[in-house]
Amino acid sequence: MRVLLLGAPGSGKGTQGERIANRYRIAHVSSGELLRAHSRAGTEVGRAVRPYLARGDLVPDELVLSMIRAELATPAAANGYVLDGFPRTLPQARAAEEIDNALDAVLFLDLPPAELIARLDKRADRAGRVDDQERSTVQHRLRVYEERTRPLLDHYRQRGLLIRIDAAGSIDEVAERIATVLDRRSTLPAD
Repeated sequence: MRVLLLGAPGSGKGTQGERIANRYRIAHVSSGELLRAHSRAGTEVGRAVRPYLARGDLVPDELVLSMIRAELATPAAANGYVLDGFPRTLPQARAAEEIDNALDAVLFLDLPPAELIARLDKRADRAGRVDDQERSTVQHRLRVYEERTRPLLDHYRQRGLLIRIDAAGSIDEVAERIATVLDRRSTLPAD
């Protein structure tokens, strides 16, 4: 199974990505986690992406694509994966299709803006994420999402892959909505 998660910052992509990966025993590939790990480790990629993360800007395509390409080539991703946080732009989507054009579903985690902001505030307090702490950075990230990532919804809708998931409610409620959709599409046994 190959699943892509789309949604604004705070919509639950990381949380639900982990749930999907565990349920279907596939790899969870989170571009945000990969970027933050590189930044914490001080790698060459990490040093290059740190300013983008701090401002809430999208990281240049070539950096993200090289990381994602490497992750999808690992043995862990051979039996399937859930991509969380990538692609974020139409050029990235087209490049991703060159890497692997066999997506089973694109799940759009849809959540009203007021709830997104409330979740990001909670996450900033709980996890201490730099990109969630400053209100101006959060607002900027939401604007970037609307301008650059939201157009992907039409792209995947036209390909017949887009499925809207109501991302309001508890983690378990959203996970159940996702499982209902993916169980119908999957040939993999769920846990």
